[in-house]
Amino acid sequence: MGFIKNIFALIGFLAVIAIAGAYVKFNKSIDGFDPDAGGVFAEFAGSLMETQSAAEASIWKVQVNEDLSPEEVEETMKFVANEHNMSNVGELPLSKDIEAKMGGSYRFVKIYLFCNSLTAAKMLDYSDAYSAYLPCRITLIEDKTGKLWLTTLNMDMMIYGGTPLPPDLKEEAIKVKEYILDIMNRGATGEF
Repeated sequence: MGFIKNIFALIGFLAVIAIAGAYVKFNKSIDGFDPDAGGVFAEFAGSLMETQSAAEASIWKVQVNEDLSPEEVEETMKFVANEHNMSNVGELPLSKDIEAKMGGSYRFVKIYLFCNSLTAAKMLDYSDAYSAYLPCRITLIEDKTGKLWLTTLNMDMMIYGGTPLPPDLKEEAIKVKEYILDIMNRGATGEF
């Protein structure tokens, strides 16, 4: 019995060493990254393990109050976007296109494109890769049970996930993130 107990103790000791080694290696590999990168990666990993979906782990999602129609959500989002000087640069009524091609009804899906073009220009001047994040998209989608949701990409990877952004650019990116979340949260409640 003592031999088995010692084997388990040894396995536990080796596991602790492996975890400590992985922690040190991870911290060295993100050396030079934004100070908040580790937390962002850990949050993503936790969400990925919970949802088992990289798509789900990389978005923010807010349920819309059940008493609001898509039109009311849209009206509120446009009002809030205007309040924050975020231009409505496009709308994609995806469900209408699906219905036209299917010849039947489909649940509501519409994508709204909001942008502060001056901040976008600064992001593009920093790196063309940011073009994939532009403009900020918010999707209003009816789930399979009939509930409405607002979704958008989680911008934390863009803001904190690598070498620190220049301070003024980081400040503007955080402001855009706050505006998008405000558009979503107030859109979901109908709060003007």
